[in-house]
Amino acid sequence: MSTVEVRSANVQDQQAVIDVITLAFGTDPMARWAYPNPATYLAIMPETVRAFGGNGFAHGTVHLVDGGAAAAMWLPPGVDPDSERLAALSEQHAPPERLADMMQVFEQMGGYHPSEPCWYLPLIGVDPACQGLGHGSALLRYALEQCDRDKAAAYLESSNPRNVPLYERHGFEVMGGIQAGSSPTIVPMLRRPR
Repeated sequence: MSTVEVRSANVQDQQAVIDVITLAFGTDPMARWAYPNPATYLAIMPETVRAFGGNGFAHGTVHLVDGGAAAAMWLPPGVDPDSERLAALSEQHAPPERLADMMQVFEQMGGYHPSEPCWYLPLIGVDPACQGLGHGSALLRYALEQCDRDKAAAYLESSNPRNVPLYERHGFEVMGGIQAGSSPTIVPMLRRPR
């Protein structure tokens, strides 16, 4: 396996990052539960990606692998997703019968988010054509080395149960489960610094 080069995304990379995350989440249980209609998903998911992780661009904490095959959108301590925009996107585009459950999911997510300063990984994704090549692990290692240098915890919510073992291999521990009504389960995970 060749070495995977990871770097911070710049302004010119923003659309490529959003595109690869949107592509990666095309089969994600939570993303597709929120936006089950393919046309709605393709139209709205890029804006959802911006709202969840876009604040990381200004802090240099969005990373991608060479060629743009994968990206991770980290938010440093004190930087949050655009919660108002996320709620508005849900209200405007999610199936009305799922809206109350979505709001409960968001509320539960907030309840698990650590009160101590930590790095938050709202989104990480690999182009499905490039999965299994070590891109996700390379992205995680790149940021977790910074967390360890800073003696800071890292937090994420895994919306796909298939990814939990990957995160566990990188030191994340399951904190519980987030689920409301018909929603899939999201797994909040925390990693203490090494």
